[in-house]
Amino acid sequence: MFYRKLGRDSSARKALFRSILTSFFAHGRIETTEMKAKEASKLAAKMITLAKRGDLHARRQALSFLMDEDVVKKLFDEIGPKYKDRQGGYTRILKLGPRRGDAAPMSILELV
Repeated sequence: MFYRKLGRDSSARKALFRSILTSFFAHGRIETTEMKAKEASKLAAKMITLAKRGDLHARRQALSFLMDEDVVKKLFDEIGPKYKDRQGGYTRILKLGPRRGDAAPMSILELV
């Protein structure tokens, strides 16, 4: 399976995406670099698929990854049922342009 390493070891990368996805589901959209947005979009699709299943095991799997119980509750009670009839494509990436400090390409990741 191909994934971007983003200059981090595996534990730092997992911690990064745990915090990104927790913020993403809490707020509905986040602004981050383009590469992080593309990777977070894949993981967000997996979390929404768990929320669509909606059983206890799926909830516990989401709780093991996301860092806030309130976010998991929102994911399973609001976001999951919203996409019940959708087969995929839950997120949208809008490109913003370069960041002022280091010219890294920035994007907005949001729910469709």
